[in-house]
Amino acid sequence: MIFSYIRPDKHFTGAFDQLKLINAYVEQKEIRVDEEMIDQTSQNNRLSERGEAVAYFRAHEDDTLLIYDLWVLSSNIEDVVQLCSCLLKNNMQIHIISNALVINRDTDVMVLLGLIDHLRQTLHEKEKKLIGRPKGSRSSSKFDQYLDKIVTHLRNNKSVSEIARLLGVSRSSLKDYIESRELKEVIRGSNYIEPSKNMEENLINTIECPTIEEKETV
Repeated sequence: MIFSYIRPDKHFTGAFDQLKLINAYVEQKEIRVDEEMIDQTSQNNRLSERGEAVAYFRAHEDDTLLIYDLWVLSSNIEDVVQLCSCLLKNNMQIHIISNALVINRDTDVMVLLGLIDHLRQTLHEKEKKLIGRPKGSRSSSKFDQYLDKIVTHLRNNKSVSEIARLLGVSRSSLKDYIESRELKEVIRGSNYIEPSKNMEENLINTIECPTIEEKETV
């Protein structure tokens, strides 16, 4: 089975943009996604507080997982290491789309360490930024909680009126949401730009060694 997992984070990439890239990726690679989870509830909680997501991951063995980036699994490095270890132990294959990497139990340990250190650097940069909605990001909508259902219904060629009736929401508001998020275009996929073919080597080269801070002498 091939399944995807999407977790929005206000400091990184939202659910819409993750979904857009994943759809473009699977279209280019001619991959059929059997199952999709858009996790609107986990936010930045630790794994111990994300029962539904953890159960979702543990239900899969010998399957393929598609994620936008490693931070989608968690914004906590300890949790990422634990979850990745569990997934690989269960013989999972993980497609990290933003890095154009596919990892499994046979992946070079230096590549795995490079991914973890890249995540460490990313989270460090996040901490340095001011709290607030990033410039140019999309505002949240009451329909975001239904995103996975809306996408599924659109893929099944249901009309906006049918979807609105199933969700119990206003047709006109739903139509505006679908158009503003360009969801029909997302379903059809867009251009996926393949990163450098030397991504593994580049990732290893970005690993930062610890530095020593010199203490000022009085």
